[in-house]
Amino acid sequence: MSIHDMPTMFDDADLARVKLVASDMDCTLLADDGSMPPHMAERIRALAERGIVFCAASGRPLYTLRDMFPDLTDYMALLSDNGAAISCAGEVVFTDLIDVATYHELIDFTLADGRGCPVVCGIEAGYLRRCDAVYDDFFRRFFTQIVYVDSLDDLDVDVNKYTVYFPDKTAEEVYAETYADAWGGRFSVTNAGREWIDMMNKHVDKGTGIRRLCEYLGIPLADALALGDTYNDIQMLEAVGHGYVVANAEEHMRAHARFVAPTNNERGVAQVIDRLLELTD
Repeated sequence: MSIHDMPTMFDDADLARVKLVASDMDCTLLADDGSMPPHMAERIRALAERGIVFCAASGRPLYTLRDMFPDLTDYMALLSDNGAAISCAGEVVFTDLIDVATYHELIDFTLADGRGCPVVCGIEAGYLRRCDAVYDDFFRRFFTQIVYVDSLDDLDVDVNKYTVYFPDKTAEEVYAETYADAWGGRFSVTNAGREWIDMMNKHVDKGTGIRRLCEYLGIPLADALALGDTYNDIQMLEAVGHGYVVANAEEHMRAHARFVAPTNNERGVAQVIDRLLELTD
């Protein structure tokens, strides 16, 4: 069955029961140009009025997600760093830190491998080498707070994710060749698209994140809906009762969801939310 032949929101018989809507950001909620669906703030508030929580579920850090949803964090949840930090109604309810010695092992490995740019994802900022500032415009899409340093050798800050940026878009190949075997036993390692390899402590991913959030909110997983498009969304899509891939996702993602939403450029997430709002009006 092709991704385009999957059941849609109109086939989701229990959609009106949903109490949590979690959406990935890039290539899911955001269009290819990085823009948010028009009137997204009104949708988030309308969900909240009906007792439904909207959650931005992303590899981005908390501070960036807060900047992307100004004046809305009191009405929603943020599942950041692939589940390594979670806030709800403006309050941080979960963090999972990588110890200092361990993230220095990861930095050394990346530098020895030589194929990517190490990005140390601190709670307050992203830390990068000054020589990688040539990609600053791209980094700013994901890290609104960046500290450039001459060397990462002496870094000692609170960190909940380590990521590697591949400007040549070879993250999937490098992950399969090197990172999965080298670090998969100790860390949760995933691709976030073709430009990033993300690493969190073992058992931290969007799936465990959505479970923690549902437990905190008292919402059954069966009444949670998640939308995504790529590898780091798989655990989240499989955890919830209503897993949706957007139609622009790669074909292999169809195995991990029950339903398909229109593409990101067609504002598929907004269409699913509008359908939910119609059913709960």
